[in-house]
Amino acid sequence: MSLRSKIDWTDSTWNPVTGCTKTSEGCVNCYAARMASRLQKMGSAKYSNGFELTIHEDCLDDPYSWKKPNRVFVNSMSDLFHEDVPFEFISKVFQVMNDNQQHISKFSPSVRKGFVLRLAA
Repeated sequence: MSLRSKIDWTDSTWNPVTGCTKTSEGCVNCYAARMASRLQKMGSAKYSNGFELTIHEDCLDDPYSWKKPNRVFVNSMSDLFHEDVPFEFISKVFQVMNDNQQHISKFSPSVRKGFVLRLAA
């Protein structure tokens, strides 16, 4: 989790899931895959698997400790709605967001589309 972000529409990022599966041509230039590789080389424990899909249960409590309200980019480094992320875990993430309504949770448009498609399946 980062409490400072250089992304202009958010204050911080929260990644209870990292990694993904490249599924389309749009994935060729994936920012998150490049960043995960860089973080892995820097020795970041959270990215020891590189860009393999990884669930981080230990990150679920992070938003409870943030003192001031934040605009939070949820899962900037993966797709929370990836087919291999259990619905039970997704539900836990949404429970944390619901419990911390002082923060504004934001998702990328492509992730929101994935959520709709997964619900429809």
